[in-house]
Amino acid sequence: MHRRIIAPGALAAASVLLAIPASAASFTPGAPGIGDPYYPAYGNGGYDVSHYDLRLKYQPATDQLEGTATILARTTQDLSRFDLDFLLDVSEVRVNGAKASFTTSGEHELVVTPRTPLPKGTAVTVVVRYTGVPSSKKAYGFTSWHRTPDGGIAANEPEAAWWWFPSNDHPLDKATYDVSVLVPDGTQALSNGTLQSTSSKLGWTRWNWRQNKPQATYLATLALGKFDITTSTSEGGVPVVNAYSKDLGDNDGAARASVERTGELVDWLSGYFGPYPFSSAGGYVPNTTTGYALETQTRVYYSPRQFANGSNTSVVVHELAHQWWGDSVSLKSWKDIWINEGFARYAQWLWSEHEGEGTAQELADYVYASHPADDPFWTVKPGDPGPDNQFDIAVYDRGALAIQALRNAIGDDAFFAILKGWPQRHAYGNASVADFQRYAEQVSGKPLAALFDTWLYEPVKPATPATPAARTAKATPRAVASPAQPKSWKKIAATNEIHGH
Repeated sequence: MHRRIIAPGALAAASVLLAIPASAASFTPGAPGIGDPYYPAYGNGGYDVSHYDLRLKYQPATDQLEGTATILARTTQDLSRFDLDFLLDVSEVRVNGAKASFTTSGEHELVVTPRTPLPKGTAVTVVVRYTGVPSSKKAYGFTSWHRTPDGGIAANEPEAAWWWFPSNDHPLDKATYDVSVLVPDGTQALSNGTLQSTSSKLGWTRWNWRQNKPQATYLATLALGKFDITTSTSEGGVPVVNAYSKDLGDNDGAARASVERTGELVDWLSGYFGPYPFSSAGGYVPNTTTGYALETQTRVYYSPRQFANGSNTSVVVHELAHQWWGDSVSLKSWKDIWINEGFARYAQWLWSEHEGEGTAQELADYVYASHPADDPFWTVKPGDPGPDNQFDIAVYDRGALAIQALRNAIGDDAFFAILKGWPQRHAYGNASVADFQRYAEQVSGKPLAALFDTWLYEPVKPATPATPAARTAKATPRAVASPAQPKSWKKIAATNEIHGH
């Protein structure tokens, strides 16, 4: 909290300023982007959203989506107009009950001008009525809406919301959600959080979902189709909701054998990262042709291709680790992606260790030795990889190497205290790589700038591997250069497609 001290001599001037009518204030448009250098047009300035209420109707046969979005926000400047990120066709916008004018701009901007300007600090209710066929919409040459044989899916990173609801689409502006979806009887509608109720009338069923913890817009998901839904509760008391398309074919068994272990894996990860941060967990496997998985909050999206070669709990561990690293604690800027992906990858290494299929240190040794000094792998800087390399394998594997280097430098006691303390320190908020470095220095009591620079920012292969100092001193060049491939490596490598958003 910042406290401003006003000198007595300034009080008279202040009283004069207060007497100036609001109409004379300097109202300006909100920025069309939130200020992220990787994606300058993503998100918006001038307001902060606290809640999305989405009331939708979907027709699977035509992929037609109708919606009314009610957005609760507060202005952060004297605002003359503002943008929402959206692609579908809008019929009406109201701001605080009054009809507002609107137009479109650029690839995905809905520009709203309220009837009267909005002073800074004003509570705002925005209602947007819209309709459209999401699968027919593209921005920047792609779509984040996946048409399936029996419906459609919204799941992608760093953007997916534009295809189904208007939003301030950047992780910095997290909000709670109510998602209510009307679909024909026999079709299911899945979203984040907990299922509050269902009701049927005249051949239609309404599904009401609630996400009661702050959620980034790209982590909001919508799945519409014919699913087999399973429910359970983990030993630790976390409700689990999973769903599988009824036409997964040969991948069905392997998908269930993996995703049905969600409750067990949530409890196991809680031992490292602290209490599970949300009201439910789970995942869904729709009949899509994508190759990636995505940590959509509480309801992970998995592509069937993740299970084409059999069950794989490693990918489930990766996506569930994100519930702490990326979902509860979200990045401040997309350049901070290492905090999400490096730690989710490292969770796979910890699972390998748990399963007796290779320790984290053995995996670190193998990754280091697998990439010669002239490999482009080392030119990607996990701490700031650039938008073109945001999901490069180096962010994951070199990112996990950096974490092993940190572990070796500060010791297990401090390291595991950080793994558990960080998600508590920034729960439901946002943090950067710089924030993490400061926190690690605070907990460990050691200066870590050189270590972070070496492993996250220098575009060259570190001169020595991420091994304990004593072992590095004793190791022969051959021992360091030619480690055996850990048994878990193929399972972990099989999840590499999850990065191909």
